Amino acid sequence: MPTATLYRSRQLRTSMSDAERKLWNRVRKRQIMRAKFRRQHIIAPYIVDFACIEHSLIIELDGGQHDERSYRDALRTKYLSNLGWRVVRFWNFEVFENMSGVLDAISSLLAPPS
Repeated sequence: MPTATLYRSRQLRTSMSDAERKLWNRVRKRQIMRAKFRRQHIIAPYIVDFACIEHSLIIELDGGQHDERSYRDALRTKYLSNLGWRVVRFWNFEVFENMSGVLDAISSLLAPPS
């Protein structure tokens, strides 16, 4: 039986922000470094914006409301990091103003260590 978190994850997939939609169109279907991303992925008790399981990478997009939630975001990041995930955050405006920089940053995180 689906949980409330699963229902919320499905709801978030259908109501993505403009920034999330724009980035999703660039990372879906293995467009970056052949990495598969999932959107609104559940890593209990959280739902993350984008996750690449094979590279243990989470991408979070932050809007203006995150200024007020920085402490909670830090706790969330610490929790996810303790599970072995690398968490990278971008501001929504970065997706709109500097998509190539965002994609370059993601690519560098997916590249094998040299």
